[in-house]
Amino acid sequence: MRLLFLGDVVGRAGRKAVAERLPAIRKDWKLDFVVVNGENATGGMGLSGAHAEILLEAGADCLTLGDHAFDQKDMLQYIEKEPRILRPLNYGTTAPGLGARMFTTERGKKVYVTQALGQVFMKRAFADPFSAFDESLKKATLGGLADAVIVDFHAEATSEKMAMGHYLDGRASLVVGTHTHVPTSDTMILPKGAAYQTDAGMCGDYHSVIGMEKTEPLHRFLTGMTKGRFEPALEEATLSGVYVETDPKGRATQVLPVRIGGKLRQQGPGL
Repeated sequence: MRLLFLGDVVGRAGRKAVAERLPAIRKDWKLDFVVVNGENATGGMGLSGAHAEILLEAGADCLTLGDHAFDQKDMLQYIEKEPRILRPLNYGTTAPGLGARMFTTERGKKVYVTQALGQVFMKRAFADPFSAFDESLKKATLGGLADAVIVDFHAEATSEKMAMGHYLDGRASLVVGTHTHVPTSDTMILPKGAAYQTDAGMCGDYHSVIGMEKTEPLHRFLTGMTKGRFEPALEEATLSGVYVETDPKGRATQVLPVRIGGKLRQQGPGL
């Protein structure tokens, strides 16, 4: 199978890049399944139902969220009626929606997608993500019940993300980190066949401070004071993510970082 994961969509620039580029990418790369992390797509904080529809219509099969899952209040209801949107498994016991789901591709292949939040350096104390994934993956044996398993680990610390990659090696086709908005250069296939990258990066304007217009972040760093709101940067966005090919048992046979458009050097199949 051919899988694509795109990192955190940030604001209007990120939405525009996905809407304009993903349809052609999906066709040209003959993708079987696409996951997009959309948790910063609306004003840089959360995802609205209307903006979720834009990403889904562009070709995403599944949207994952993160610690800003419900910053846009309409998502509390929207996620209940849209099964293609997932929130983190360990967001909270009473949170609406689901943290994992089995999807069926147009060719009849089963793809299981799941997400959890990390604990290290996060602003809230979330439940243990390791045990959350243990329980979730019992429902989707790689190469058995699932032809592919995609894990989005939305976490701050690189050490925690790397630990999760090794912990889930052999049980996932792809373990990819999100949340920090900065793409890492450690794309690899782990010994038991899981493709891994510590952070997918963002689909946003990199002429920025992690997707936000530079003035306010710089003011806060320089003065320690708040002057205004963070606003998403609006120059051309770079699509950032990970491309994976798998064998019939769901193990990764190829993994490549993806960078298309914007400020970063172009990477991906055929680029």
